[in-house]
Amino acid sequence: MKKLSIGLSPCPNDTFIFDALIHGKIDTEGLYFEIHMVDVEELNLMAFRRELDITKLSYNAFLHVLEEYIMMDSGSALGNNCGPLLIKNSGSKNPSVNDLIAIPGKYTTANFLLNYAFPELQNKKLVLFSEIESAIKNDEVSAGLIIHENRFTYAERGFEKVKDLGEHWEQNSGMPIPLGGIAIKRNLDKSLQEKIQRLIRKSIDFAFENPLESLSFVKENAQEMDVEIMQKHINLYVNEYSISLGEKGKAAIEYMYKFSVEKKLINPNSKNLFV
Repeated sequence: MKKLSIGLSPCPNDTFIFDALIHGKIDTEGLYFEIHMVDVEELNLMAFRRELDITKLSYNAFLHVLEEYIMMDSGSALGNNCGPLLIKNSGSKNPSVNDLIAIPGKYTTANFLLNYAFPELQNKKLVLFSEIESAIKNDEVSAGLIIHENRFTYAERGFEKVKDLGEHWEQNSGMPIPLGGIAIKRNLDKSLQEKIQRLIRKSIDFAFENPLESLSFVKENAQEMDVEIMQKHINLYVNEYSISLGEKGKAAIEYMYKFSVEKKLINPNSKNLFV
């Protein structure tokens, strides 16, 4: 069997998608996967170091590693009404130019969307996504970006929304929000890239057809253990774009690429974006 390294986050959308693939619930066609499960920003940094054959990463990070990685058609998190939120303590003032903002990583799509909506807010502090609410609550920062399950629970924890950054993106771009995708090293054979793409699609199909199969794996790794919250997360981030990017999904990523080049956030690159 051929062994390949694969990186994914502990978030419910990733564990739901990859459960069948990594636990042998589908035929992996002679492939064996060595799993690395870490926070998405650590996955982004591992991609910069070219450590993984296949990896989940933020679309913002993907645009910085186009020389080494190419995006697969299945496994992505794109969608509508699912972007990061900029939040603050209830009753506090909205952040201004010099205020400190907690972000879950420099190369996250959340940080890209903050730059897109508030280019003036550049005083930032890197904080693990699961600790951002604590940093706001303790007045270590004036506001922070929340992602993942926290978008469902922040209000009951005493926070207010400053802006839905995904909503801002959708209104101004007319595109779904490209959060993260599954990229593979360009130097792997095209036939192997296509096989892995096909296996990820099969793993997603299996998960949808057998929704209880992945529950224990999802619950074991989720930050928010409430089953209802986990299911909301999966329903939001695993959708038609996860099965296949399609023309609309690819257009959103291309728009993000063009914007990043135009604003000199990345250098132009002539390589294909997609397998």
